[in-house]
Amino acid sequence: MINKNNISSQNQPSSAVLNDLSSVRRGKHKIYIGMAPGVGKTYRMLEEAYALKREGIDVVIGLLETHGRKETAQKAESLELIPRQQISRGGLVLTEMDTDAIIARAPQLALVDELAHTNVPGSVREKRYQDVEVILEAGIDIYSTMNIQHLESLNDLVARITGVVVRERVPDRILDEADEVVVIDVTPETLQERLLEGKIYAPQKIQQALDNFFQRRNLIALRELALREVADNVEENAVATTPNGPFCNIHERVLVCVSTYPNSIQLLRRGARLANYMNAPLFCLYVAEPDRFLTKQESLYVETCEKLCQEFEGEFLRINSHDVATSIAEVAHQYRVTQIVIGASQRSRWQLLFRGSLTHKLLRSLKNVDLHIISEDKSNSSKIIKYEE
Repeated sequence: MINKNNISSQNQPSSAVLNDLSSVRRGKHKIYIGMAPGVGKTYRMLEEAYALKREGIDVVIGLLETHGRKETAQKAESLELIPRQQISRGGLVLTEMDTDAIIARAPQLALVDELAHTNVPGSVREKRYQDVEVILEAGIDIYSTMNIQHLESLNDLVARITGVVVRERVPDRILDEADEVVVIDVTPETLQERLLEGKIYAPQKIQQALDNFFQRRNLIALRELALREVADNVEENAVATTPNGPFCNIHERVLVCVSTYPNSIQLLRRGARLANYMNAPLFCLYVAEPDRFLTKQESLYVETCEKLCQEFEGEFLRINSHDVATSIAEVAHQYRVTQIVIGASQRSRWQLLFRGSLTHKLLRSLKNVDLHIISEDKSNSSKIIKYEE
């Protein structure tokens, strides 16, 4: 939420429109997000808004971009449209969303298309998402739309995937602060069919789009980004609302537990392969006994694991503790780990009988976590025994 005390006067609606925002509850923000133009974000937004209108909710269209799509235009016909503001620029009359008019109209819900849009130079605010924040501060709920490639943190990645540098971007905090995020998902094949049928762009732009941004490999990657981003959002919200509750792990995370034994390098390599298969973050944990002095060879094993972890682009964690099992369990909870890789016990049967097995301790303390026990034999082969709860 923006701090109203830090907004300059040029970035606020007129005082006649907004008297005292401090006494008004902030509006709710729902964002419809998709992998590319044409997935149906605007249509879905209009569809849900129409249903709310039939239930008696006061709904207006603050800004709508149909891009000539007949189905979208028809869906909007029964909803009130706030006229756009006209802005003179270089002898031309351009239009933008009239934020003050929306606030003065004071509907319960306003629909705002294309959240990442850059306003005409000379407008009160530079970006449309900034207009949306002002409307939300006035206590009006907002439904808005955007594509995943417009998210600020993904800008470089999208450029590498598609070869297109997206100029219009939305800060990640807008998505994080939204009350609800809905992914509008279709397959790349369906989206290409819509493009060929003329439902997205004009006929003269279709082939160019297919040869560039709408290539199948681009759409597959963008689709994965959209789904993953919202999955992250759901997971973070679940953790924030129930920090001490059960795991809500949508994404896989791999933790490799290493020690001063030579087979730790083998464990780390196996864990790195597992993380690569699952497209998951990799963590490596070494639990050091505070009172135990390591030999030069043992220190070398640990240092080698740390360097190897960095090569695998993982995060190396070092903890001092007398209780290995508890430390592993605490790290697993803190980092929301789903897969743990450990080595087979080096203890004798008598030690296991009297002191207990690390494997059994972990199985008792961790729920919904897969435990992989890697055993090393003389032929340097290994096997995985997988326990699931």
